[in-house]
Amino acid sequence: MRDCSPAELEARLRLYSLPEVGAQRFYKLLNVFSSASAALSAPATAWQAIGMPHSSIEARRSASVREDALVALRWAECAGQHILLHDMPDYPALLKETVGAPPLLFVQGQTAILEQPQIAIVGSRNATRPGLDTAHSFARSLAKAGFAITSGLALGVDAAAHQGALDVQGVTIAVVGTGLQRVYPARHRYLAEAIIEQGGAVVSELPLASAPHASHFPRRNRIISGLSLGVLVVEASPSSGSLITARLAAEQGREVYAIPGSIHAPSARGCHQLIRNGATLIETVGDILESLQGWQRIAEPPEQAVQQSLPLAEPLLELLKVQPMDIDGLVELSGLPLPEVLAALTDFEIAGCVSNENGLWLYRQRRAV
Repeated sequence: MRDCSPAELEARLRLYSLPEVGAQRFYKLLNVFSSASAALSAPATAWQAIGMPHSSIEARRSASVREDALVALRWAECAGQHILLHDMPDYPALLKETVGAPPLLFVQGQTAILEQPQIAIVGSRNATRPGLDTAHSFARSLAKAGFAITSGLALGVDAAAHQGALDVQGVTIAVVGTGLQRVYPARHRYLAEAIIEQGGAVVSELPLASAPHASHFPRRNRIISGLSLGVLVVEASPSSGSLITARLAAEQGREVYAIPGSIHAPSARGCHQLIRNGATLIETVGDILESLQGWQRIAEPPEQAVQQSLPLAEPLLELLKVQPMDIDGLVELSGLPLPEVLAALTDFEIAGCVSNENGLWLYRQRRAV
């Protein structure tokens, strides 16, 4: 671990905000000069000798770069606002293992939650209603099982996943493609505030005032996958950014899960492509929990939360006691909305009351808790 005095932190912030200095060049500067302070003091010829771009050499001592660093330092003095350095102990361990991990993270909210076992849920910004319901339901149940739900605060599947976790008093983490002083999309300002208020966090590697830019979002995807044990793709077209997240997850050694859909639905083609390429086909939340059994024991919440929700949809259990049924039959006979049926079934599955076999839901004797 490097010693990081206030002066060194300021120097790192200055290096980090330089044009054309990404993670790779940042680490190169630290390795060559041993510290950010030494790098800033080094002559231009030393920077040229290791291939640093001219724009970075020119800007490193500018007043604007210095001011940006001071703004970030003042920001981090406020309660609940943090700068995590790559070589400090509070930097998330799973992310640190990845190639090209961000040299620093800006975090608003609880930093300790970044070490909790996480499942990322991603998908289309233009998701269908069933896709939104599925994302919400899976997030809800995985949060109840003790996992933090990680996503990107985008429209569509991301927002549904965050909200699903919040609705059961779970924890969720938003990794964003802007600086933390620029919530994007603006309509999700209240969602970001709710995430923080409920014990989660909003995370970015970008300087605080960074505006949304197309190049930022693929970059943030490697953080989403890098923080997580696995990535669940709910709906995605073949050109979706969610497939980038899934590819990065595979490269990082994470689990990749995909929910199949109709062969006629464009929104399902990306998920089908992932499954053909080796992603795990997911039909129920139990499929994910089974693959993460060891981690679930670490993440396990009090089971009272699951138990309390079971009576809310007991009619479903009564129907399944009579005979196995598919999801359409349960919706029709119970008279309950599809989202409520999906949420109840995943809760029942976690509690061991039901199982899904070949598309049919079967009643199981409830396990002792």
